[in-house]
Amino acid sequence: MISILIRWIVNALVLWGVSFVLRGIYFDSFYAALITVLALGIVNALIKPLLVVLTLPINILTLGLFTLVLNGAMFWFVSTFIKGFYLQDFWAAFWAALIFSIVSALLSWIDHKITKKN
Repeated sequence: MISILIRWIVNALVLWGVSFVLRGIYFDSFYAALITVLALGIVNALIKPLLVVLTLPINILTLGLFTLVLNGAMFWFVSTFIKGFYLQDFWAAFWAALIFSIVSALLSWIDHKITKKN
């Protein structure tokens, strides 16, 4: 349970940090980043798999790169109903999703390497 809370807070910190690096993504507070990460997790677990299946032909044609567009679309979708999370346009959502995914994957890899040694 504690590891889930820590991962949630770390992902919120990463997303909040992305808002400082990238223009076009804004948070009113860290609390909004926490809620946004929670909503992204729910949307990615429930809606994204359906969209991946529906867009499978274009995903195959683009050799999986269309998944990046889907990630941006998930960010854009979450920004429509989370108060305190604002995206300027789709491209801000696209780049935010890309940076967030890379940093989050890197941190997960580091966490895995650290916990595997213990």
